Amino acid sequence: MNTQKNQRWLKLPRRRLSVGAVVSGLVAFMLLVVPSASTVPAAEAAATSGDWVPLAAGPAPASSPLAGFVPFAGAYSSMPHSMEWFYLPVNAVVTGPGTFNWASLETQLNAIAGRGHQAVFRFYLDYPGKATGIPAYLLQSGLSTHRYADHQNRGVSVSPDYEDPRLVSALEGFVAAFGARYDGDPRIGFIQMGLLGFWGEWHTFPHDGWGSPENWFASTATQGRVLASYTKAFRKTKLQVRYPDAANKSLNVGYHDDSFAVQTLPGIGWHFVDKLRQSGTTGKWLTQPVGGELRVEIQDCIFETPMRCPVIESGADNDFSGSVAATHASWLLNHRAFSPGYTGQTLANAKAASQSLGYRFQATAFALTRGAVSGQSDLTVKVNNAGVAPFYYDWPIQVAAADSGGKIVRTWTTSWKLSGVKPGTPVQWKTTVGGVPPGYYTLLMRPVNPLATGVPLRFANASQDKTLAGWLTLGRKYLPAP
Repeated sequence: MNTQKNQRWLKLPRRRLSVGAVVSGLVAFMLLVVPSASTVPAAEAAATSGDWVPLAAGPAPASSPLAGFVPFAGAYSSMPHSMEWFYLPVNAVVTGPGTFNWASLETQLNAIAGRGHQAVFRFYLDYPGKATGIPAYLLQSGLSTHRYADHQNRGVSVSPDYEDPRLVSALEGFVAAFGARYDGDPRIGFIQMGLLGFWGEWHTFPHDGWGSPENWFASTATQGRVLASYTKAFRKTKLQVRYPDAANKSLNVGYHDDSFAVQTLPGIGWHFVDKLRQSGTTGKWLTQPVGGELRVEIQDCIFETPMRCPVIESGADNDFSGSVAATHASWLLNHRAFSPGYTGQTLANAKAASQSLGYRFQATAFALTRGAVSGQSDLTVKVNNAGVAPFYYDWPIQVAAADSGGKIVRTWTTSWKLSGVKPGTPVQWKTTVGGVPPGYYTLLMRPVNPLATGVPLRFANASQDKTLAGWLTLGRKYLPAP
């Protein structure tokens, strides 16, 4: 230090500094120690500012996993779809007391998965017009059955005595083994309980005490045992039963309306929504799925312009959109859409109708902010469900950082829950990203279908699949050094 010069400075006369001079001095000092905005990458500055970046809406995905129209199992290309439907007789699997051969089920599941789809199905004991599904050993042991000509059966199938303890015990054992082997299987979308009644639809009309004096259907006690068996055996895969009622109100089961858009809307007293109201289950769709079958007699005409379907029975709805809104249905069996298929405006209407089922996720904005730990950033995404139903599984949701060539550098699996995004109730998801070399990255997001060959779950955003197929592009941001 120059002591002499320092001493001269000490001897200078004191002067009163104005407030303006002080402020000017502080500003000059700050400019010396704080880098200018031009020295900080613009994307990093944005990352620390917390500004929301809007995400443009896009069209509804052509096909969404576990939603939309469904054909009977087979290869069809006339309409985008993600699931296939089939029935199986119980005796295809149950070969003896406590013995099972799952080959027939494996064949179906593998064929459907091989086409990139997931399965929805049910087992039956009694299918009008088809050979009995009752295990042979039960018939040989003297199980009582009823022959009938209804539903074009002509005596082919038989209705079993559902109160025979041997049959009930066999069903409980079958369901337990079924669940032990297949609960959570990624090849399966939904399982309908089936087993009881014609087609496994939980009724024996007209032999039900109303259409005729005799009632062949299972008692409340037997129904309860089947319900209990299924809900104990299946904790991951979602279940559906035909009719809403007090016995299944509190159980983790959804419903399937197999006379959709004919016996759906309320007012007649026994339609599907009437039963929802009577059983206090109108809000159950928020946690349990609703599916079913578009009534066969109107599949040919319901999407024509103008709609020309006849009223096929008293009190029939013939109201597709109203039935969707009332039930919050996620999927419907509509084989007519696939074989022989629709054409022209009817096809366009049917595709829109299929897309109206289930969920429709849209990310509306995202933000990147500085994390609590150096080198980490907090990513927040706003998500809305513009559909009529939730998504009922919590498939893993991943976030990824891709380089300028579109190659993923790192992927993070979040704790975000798809099932929590209810229609009309937007959510904000937040997670931490980091641990990559500092630089600019394109941030991506996707739910992961557990079926590797399955249809990707896409968002209704313009940037869906923009960078990589199956991924939603959020935007380009700067990630700091770890």
